[in-house]
Amino acid sequence: MNKNSRIFVAGHRGLVGSAIVRRLLALGFDNLLLRTHRELDLAEPSATHQFFESERPEFVIVAAAKVGGIHANSTLPGTFIHTNLAIQTNVLHEAWHAGVERLLFLGSSCIYPRECPQPIKEDYLLTGQLEPTNSAYAVAKIAGIEMCRSYNLQYGMRFLAAMPTNMYGPGDNFDLETSHVLPALLRKTLEAALNGDDEVVVWGTGKPRREFLHSDDLADGCVMLLSLDTATFDDFLRSHYYPLINIGYGEDITITELAQLIARKVGYQGRLRFDSSRPDGTMRKLMDSSRMRSLGWKPKIDLEQGIEQMIDRLRSQFPTPRTKLAAAG
Repeated sequence: MNKNSRIFVAGHRGLVGSAIVRRLLALGFDNLLLRTHRELDLAEPSATHQFFESERPEFVIVAAAKVGGIHANSTLPGTFIHTNLAIQTNVLHEAWHAGVERLLFLGSSCIYPRECPQPIKEDYLLTGQLEPTNSAYAVAKIAGIEMCRSYNLQYGMRFLAAMPTNMYGPGDNFDLETSHVLPALLRKTLEAALNGDDEVVVWGTGKPRREFLHSDDLADGCVMLLSLDTATFDDFLRSHYYPLINIGYGEDITITELAQLIARKVGYQGRLRFDSSRPDGTMRKLMDSSRMRSLGWKPKIDLEQGIEQMIDRLRSQFPTPRTKLAAAG
């Protein structure tokens, strides 16, 4: 991949896609093909076909997806499986049809079994039952991995699937109905601090452990993978049954510890109440990212630093007097 390569970033406005675009532009890659959902609905086969026929991208990053936390996955499973299957099927098929040089398909750690040895290796895929609260999303992403493998095998493509751990960063979703645990806790706790609330309700028991990776670190990894020399890239694809690589931070914390950390960072003095009637989800999802690290990548932004950056951005969204904001920090 060189600075003049035609690079299509599908989902460039999302948390992951926007981070990848920032990284590409910072490195001097300015021939980017970007389309909003209104301009191009990737769930529509004819629209996707016309885009690839006219634009002929050389590299494709599939960051477009229907995503959400436990609540969204539990209440909208049909939407999650239908939308994600449609997007990835159309994009991967048209990427083959257009003869792209490399494609990076992004998924999630939820593809792995609920009861999985820790840390989770890529080889654990399809070795056990999925977490029921997000199985629809997970099955769609697993289908995408199999599609990458199948198109590589049958057509000689270079499609690679990268599975990030739990993501956070600029452009995150703070909608309490659809957001993931970290941005949801950030919003609820900051609002409670600003409003002087007595308690913050945290879903579940607080016992599950989660690993968090900043989106800028993931973006570095994605660009690195697409920029690998051909011999290294092809050797990786040949060396593993599934063209699959984990991208994680390497450490995890409990939801209780996360909630306490966020409360401390925003200056919240009230009580954290854990609602055990709400689902915990998978108890632990720590990724084994040794394959990725062996290629020379490692994360640079630690969780405390990343949370502080998120709090600064989130504060600016509240129409609250600066004196109160200062007191909350």
